[in-house]
Amino acid sequence: MEAVYAVCVGLLTFSGVFLCLRGRTFPVVMGLTLLSYAVNLFLFSSGRLKFDGATILGTSFSYADPLPQALVLTAIVIGFAMTAFIVILAMRARADLGNDHVDGRLPPAPEAKPRRKKEHA
Repeated sequence: MEAVYAVCVGLLTFSGVFLCLRGRTFPVVMGLTLLSYAVNLFLFSSGRLKFDGATILGTSFSYADPLPQALVLTAIVIGFAMTAFIVILAMRARADLGNDHVDGRLPPAPEAKPRRKKEHA
């Protein structure tokens, strides 16, 4: 169980970093969202993963730790607000600059080859 969980956190982290390094704003926003999901899973795993942990006192011998759950809930709310703010910034940059590249500059266009004139016989 822990190995699958660790692989999922690693995959989300890798995907988030990969998307954050892209040149357009939408993949960067998606990358930040994936990174926040990875952090949420990591925070949740800090409370030790239990299958039979009870959340109500007196119903079981082992209990689930409520602190990581509260941290993840808070991180979800903050992550949603951060994503909304970044989307608004990206929309404003698109409107002001006319493109959606992260640095605001268009990549250089490939040089056009001169065309030959077709001769009509």
